[in-house]
Amino acid sequence: MIEFELSDGQKNMQKMIHGLAAGLMRKWARWADDNEHKKVDEWVNFMWGALKGMGGGMGGMSKPKPAAEGEKKEKKPGSQNMQLAVMVEELSWGDGGLYLAMPFPGLGGAAVMAAGTPEQKERFLKRFTEGKPKWAGMAITEPGAGSDSAAISTTAVRDKDSWVLNGEKIFVTAGKSALDDSEGFIVVWATVDKSAGRAGIKSFIVEHGTPGMKVTKVEHKLGIRASDTAAVVFEDCRIPLSNILGDPEVKKGFRDVMATFDATRPMVAASAIGVARAALEEVQSQFKAAGVPVRYGVAANNLSAREKDLMMMEAQLKASRLLTWRASWMADAGIHNNMEASIAKAKTGRAVTWLTQKAVELLGPVGYSKKILVEKWLRDAKINDIFEGTGQINTLIVARRLLDYTRTELK
Repeated sequence: MIEFELSDGQKNMQKMIHGLAAGLMRKWARWADDNEHKKVDEWVNFMWGALKGMGGGMGGMSKPKPAAEGEKKEKKPGSQNMQLAVMVEELSWGDGGLYLAMPFPGLGGAAVMAAGTPEQKERFLKRFTEGKPKWAGMAITEPGAGSDSAAISTTAVRDKDSWVLNGEKIFVTAGKSALDDSEGFIVVWATVDKSAGRAGIKSFIVEHGTPGMKVTKVEHKLGIRASDTAAVVFEDCRIPLSNILGDPEVKKGFRDVMATFDATRPMVAASAIGVARAALEEVQSQFKAAGVPVRYGVAANNLSAREKDLMMMEAQLKASRLLTWRASWMADAGIHNNMEASIAKAKTGRAVTWLTQKAVELLGPVGYSKKILVEKWLRDAKINDIFEGTGQINTLIVARRLLDYTRTELK
């Protein structure tokens, strides 16, 4: 049975993280936005200590694993993915950019968790429980390949006991942090056979300090400015054969890495919900301080336009959270959630973009100014409708699943 009531332990965890978000993240939110890419040492050091105590923290995302034939696989919601969704919402309520800038395995670590061999998980994820703060990233997008992963042109050629990578990647979240970090790494998507299309794409782990890999640009962005987004070039970048992600003999390697998104897309949605909730609560607070009434239980035709807007904002936020929790619960229960993860991501991306825009609108000049953080939350919200699969791509995935169409039948 699906049950979304949080346990007492989860509620305590939620309350603790909310206190952290309110006390530390909000303290630095405006400074980090105004000083793009600069690390907030107090935040990084605090979170490194906290995440080390959690065994690496946010790297525990797991992809759904179907139950074996004849096996009943029931698990109470709230472990791993469900709990992580609650944590991510609270951290993003504090600040979406600082959440992405904290030291944790990120999407690169999630890819290793989803598709790596036991040896690779031990080798690359264990480092997040030791030493100094660490970051990891995943490099997919290219100047000529965005949502169409089959168009990837970065190549990986085997040369004796090495793979040699050549190509350029853009929009790598935490790319600079990962490559500045002595223990950091990036998971790079490259083709070993261009004629094979998607089937020829493999993932490779490229570690800090590897010759032939360099950051060529750090993007200046509309939002999430505390988090660095980098362009990375590979020129005859040589890595060990063992750094191909997963078993090189397994043909479904690309599909396994794609399954990373079944776990991470609900987390993107959870982050968006946190940002949107911050904006909604600010509107509610400003209305209350100004003595603006919001009348619940009144017929819709008797409500003011602002009351209708506020109630729709509340409804959109709740719907987004329920869809996100459902996808997370399914992952924890071992139920394949590819469609539900994309539903949550597509719905939430659109909803929070609209909601934060409406928050600025309802608060007028104050909302548009830098006196409060609402205008920042509008800028931070938009990325959630773009990265890890745009709203359009996720809508397409949902349509294919619902209609039982293949990629070639529905593009």
